[in-house]
Amino acid sequence: MFQVTADEKAEVIAICDHLSRLRFSATLPYAFTEHGALMVANALNSLRAVEVSVFVVRAAHTLDDIERRLGSHDQSIRDLVVAVRRLMA
Repeated sequence: MFQVTADEKAEVIAICDHLSRLRFSATLPYAFTEHGALMVANALNSLRAVEVSVFVVRAAHTLDDIERRLGSHDQSIRDLVVAVRRLMA
């Protein structure tokens, strides 16, 4: 668990409509990393905690998939640029 910075708080408020009331809070909120959220969920051992654990794991896998796909796209784009430059020459 960590305390967010003022910039992080502003970003979260701008992105998440359901957290807009944080805008008027004088204190900075605390947040969990994905690993911390899983640890808390395991300790709580409730239905909601299990649902959150599954959500966090799925979100992490989705991010990994996106990063993997973007990495291969970057190489494909580089190859296309090289091929276009060769054609132009």
